[in-house]
Amino acid sequence: MTQTENPARNVLGEPLAGCCDAPVTGFFRDGFCRTGPADAGRHVVCAVMTREFLDYTAARGNDLSTPRPEFDFPGLEAGDRWCLCAARWGEALAEGVAPRVALTATDAAALEILDLADLKAHAIDLS
Repeated sequence: MTQTENPARNVLGEPLAGCCDAPVTGFFRDGFCRTGPADAGRHVVCAVMTREFLDYTAARGNDLSTPRPEFDFPGLEAGDRWCLCAARWGEALAEGVAPRVALTATDAAALEILDLADLKAHAIDLS
């Protein structure tokens, strides 16, 4: 997908970059952490998975590690990028297990729920 097809902006005010296409992520399964009216979970934070976070979210009922072939989902491993729900990332932050974040691929809609300073403190792409 090109940026002209995806006019969303990231938390830095720039055009939204893709998060991951292997496995394909995002609410729309297009590789971008963009949102829309049907996305009640606000899957807008492009995060780099850690074993600690994967264990944390599984314990809260969202197992992202187990492959689900019926949904063409291979399961995530540490190091994979994935579009997380902003609220889940915030919960993980409060528990001290928030994964790192790609700011250029995190939709500006995340700022409706999260603080930019917290996201920046976990950024992989901020110099």
